[in-house]
This record gives sequence, structure tokens and C-alpha cells, in this order.
Amino acid sequence: MPDVFQVLKQDHDEVKAMLAQLEEGPRASAGATAEQLAFRKSAVDKVIIEESKHEAAEQMYFWPAVKQLGPDGQRIAEVGLEQEAEADPVLADLDKLQPDDEGFEARLAVFAAAARAHITYEEANAWPLLRASISADEAEALGDKITRAKKLAPTRPHPHVPAQPGAAKSAGSAVNGRARPTSHGPSGPGDGTDQVQKSPDSARRCAVISCGWQVKTRTSRPSIRLL
Repeated sequence: MPDVFQVLKQDHDEVKAMLAQLEEGPRASAGATAEQLAFRKSAVDKVIIEESKHEAAEQMYFWPAVKQLGPDGQRIAEVGLEQEAEADPVLADLDKLQPDDEGFEARLAVFAAAARAHITYEEANAWPLLRASISADEAEALGDKITRAKKLAPTRPHPHVPAQPGAAKSAGSAVNGRARPTSHGPSGPGDGTDQVQKSPDSARRCAVISCGWQVKTRTSRPSIRLL
């Protein structure tokens, strides 16, 4: 069974490969045909889907596990979550635009740079800390949770969903799988659905998946600037 690092590495490599393909592909400004632009839109849609699922699964299990690892884990997780939150509005914009629309290529370039920076940060900071803190069995269990979460995760970013109060903290849930039930979930109090952690020092927004889970995301003022 692949562990958490192998699962996330595969996701990261796939996203980087898709972005490289998009950067090499023909653009509307360079005279791309309608067929080529349709393929470009399809490729961007695939990036949006895979990135949205990846982020949702990380926010449900990976970042909560990192946050449990003391002050360093808390700090690293907060930066990682902030990076993901800043990319969400850019992905949402790309989802609405066509390849020949003004601003499409600028937003794609912004997202590509942000995604690569985030991957580098996560692998260089969060992974070593987590790797040194969990056993091989725990790493495999966490990888399995992330893999399963991706199958039910949202396929689009949700940058404008308002924060929902009442989220419970659950120490040890990310690795050991003991997430507390949602106190005020979509099915009402005490419905037994999983609830991810919310930090008291930062606002969170929750995108409710059809399975009843609530995937933690963040609201923040985007710092990404479009050129």
C-alpha cells in the first residue's frame, strides 16, 4: 500500500506534468485553431479537477496531521493552507474562462507559478517533519485516507463559501482516523459525519461534499496578483 508521501508525490508530479504540457501548447494569441483551444480548455479543466480533489483531501487529513506536530507543524500547515486558499480564486476564474478570453493565459501563468511554489514548500517543509514523526504503518494509513477522500472530493474550487461555525477539533484524527462527528452538519446535529479541524486563529470555510463530509478550506484575501 502506498504511503502518504507516495500518494501526494504522484499527485504533485501529475499536476506539474499537466502544467508543463499547457505551457508548451499553442495559445490563441499565437493563432491556435479551434480544436487546439478546445484541447487546451479540456487540459485546464483536468488540472482544476485534480487540484481541487487533491487540496480537499489534504485539507481533510494531511494538514491536520502536520498541525499536530508542535509549533513548527502549526506554522508550516498555516502557510501551506494559505497558499492553497490564495490559488482557489485563480482556479475559479480559469474555470469560467475560455482559452481565447482575455485574462485566461495570465491566470494560468499565475496558477502554474503558485502551484509549483506550493509543491516545493510542502515537500521541503511539511514532508520531512511528518516523516520523522509517524511510523510506516501510520504513513500508509494516512495515504489510504487521502486516496479514499479524493474519490469523493469536490471537483471545483469553492472560494466564496462562507465560514461555518461549530467545527470540532480532533487531536490524532488525521493519522488515527478518529474524526469527531459533525455537531451541526448538513444532516443535522449528531449525524455522525466527519468534521475536519478548524483553527481558532484563522477563518475557515467548508465545502459540503455529497457524502456528507465537510472539507476544510480557508477564506483569506488573495495575495496573488495577475500580471
